[in-house]
Amino acid sequence: GNVFVIAVILLERHLQSVANYLILSLAVADLLVACLVMPLGAVYQVTGKWLLGPELCDMWTSSDVLCCTASILHLVAIATDRYWAVTSIDYIQQRTVGRITWMIATVWLVSLLVSCFPLFGWKDDDWQKRIQVYQQCLISQDVGYQVFATLSTFYLPLAIILFLYWRIFLTAKKRIRRRKEQRQNNGVSSSSAAAAAIGGLRLSLRGAVSSAAPTNSTTNSTGISFVSTSEPATCTVMAAAVGVLNLGRPPMPISSPSDTLDNLYSKRERKAAKTLAIITGAFVVCWLPFFVIALLMPVCQWPHCYYDDNMVSFFLWLGYFNSTLNPILYTIFSPEFRNAFQKLLRMKSNPPRSSQPMPTALSHSGGGGGGGRTRESRPNVTVLTVGNNNKFNDPERQSVAAVSNNYSG
Repeated sequence: GNVFVIAVILLERHLQSVANYLILSLAVADLLVACLVMPLGAVYQVTGKWLLGPELCDMWTSSDVLCCTASILHLVAIATDRYWAVTSIDYIQQRTVGRITWMIATVWLVSLLVSCFPLFGWKDDDWQKRIQVYQQCLISQDVGYQVFATLSTFYLPLAIILFLYWRIFLTAKKRIRRRKEQRQNNGVSSSSAAAAAIGGLRLSLRGAVSSAAPTNSTTNSTGISFVSTSEPATCTVMAAAVGVLNLGRPPMPISSPSDTLDNLYSKRERKAAKTLAIITGAFVVCWLPFFVIALLMPVCQWPHCYYDDNMVSFFLWLGYFNSTLNPILYTIFSPEFRNAFQKLLRMKSNPPRSSQPMPTALSHSGGGGGGGRTRESRPNVTVLTVGNNNKFNDPERQSVAAVSNNYSG
């Protein structure tokens, strides 16, 4: 998943926006978890003991803290970016490459700082004994370091993420309901007229066609759209109340536009709540059990407390699993990313074929007094065309275009 995210951002020019740089950096951090941390973790899990020495244990635990902390702090940076985009009108213009680069650099610098402290001696007294005697490779169990590390890498980021996404949801809910009230206040206008003409019965309906005001719509990668209009639009319903046209049939039921709009606004509210709940819930479920254990282990030790090794390993790998979920959760709600994934999968499943020369048949026909002339005869080939643009004549491109259109919403 992370490889796909990196590939589509690098290959698709329309995805190379400033906001997606955070998604790209998050995918790099999660990919490093899979490449640097999980392989040695799998060896340690299978063998049940650490056989690679203290130096490699130091490197592995530091890489673990670096990559996992970077992954978590990227979620904070993405939540902050979305919060500013929703609450500040001028932030879209202020979201520059330099600003996002500064955010990414801060994330990696803080992660590096937290991971390097044990390398410079912030370790508990039993660290060497655990490796040489018990053959256990754990991050420093010093109480001070664990409190500092767990607070800076999880508990504080969790509080910030919960606050920011709660504020984003309230803002989205407020905007949706404000637009709903504007629709209700504008009301519904309608007009109709009927006239009979020679040769038959004609119904002339005259209604003011609703004129759509210019709109500005922004959609973030969570799929939540915020639409602003320069002036309220009017909705018109045209109906004929001429009894003779019913011809004895009962009148057709007409759904109320206000009911339809109410359902639409309620659906948007539920979608916003569901999207943010999925993103936040996945983060909490994956990482909370591990960080609770990580904070308890140096505080309450044997013989007062016992921690099952399988339970600790399960919670650790559950946290690693969050790096697999991130590329899905932070891109699947975006139509642009969905289209790019579909296009990339289509290209992988249907590689471009080598062009073959079209066979031609030559026939000679004799004319009256003139010499024979050569005429080119082509086989019956059906070519699908869209308009007059020759680049759509390729069936493979047509398939990609069809997929993009189907998933554009």
